[in-house]
Amino acid sequence: MSWINKQVLFIQGGGSQEDYEADKHLVASLKALLGDAYRVHYPRLATDESVPDLGRIKQIGHQISRIEGELILVGHSLGASMLLKYVSESEVKIKPIAIFLMATPFWSGDEDWKEGFKLADNFADKVARELPVFFYHSQDDDEVPFAHLALYRQKMPWATFRELPSGGHQLGNDLTRVANDIKSL
Repeated sequence: MSWINKQVLFIQGGGSQEDYEADKHLVASLKALLGDAYRVHYPRLATDESVPDLGRIKQIGHQISRIEGELILVGHSLGASMLLKYVSESEVKIKPIAIFLMATPFWSGDEDWKEGFKLADNFADKVARELPVFFYHSQDDDEVPFAHLALYRQKMPWATFRELPSGGHQLGNDLTRVANDIKSL
């Protein structure tokens, strides 16, 4: 097998085995649509409930450090918000060429359990403007309110926003729009 330069790191939503299994359908769609020109990595991230971010930021950093070639970050739901938190709060040693975020929750509120997920007030200032950032959200998402997309649009008006009329939280397990945007880079 020849070496593939374009590496896609897909970070799952949620934290359970059930969430990981559900997102396998998204990964399968992306792999099929991107074809052999891309290598899609889909690591199973552990859930460490002893830390506020479930250990995700550290694990994302570890997974990124293992990538060789052009790095493309893709995340779904909690995974999408954790990728955005990572790129806005961490020293990113391997710079991604783009980031694709689907059904991304905009964490707010005073509940203690949300603290590790919330973005800093100035998070958008910490994301390089030259980094292409794409958001996708289905209008009929019953897990992450569609209104969260508008909150990101207010904070990051330079990003690209794709409003999907249907597909629910799992975007109908069809990542054609995402794959087309990745291929357009």
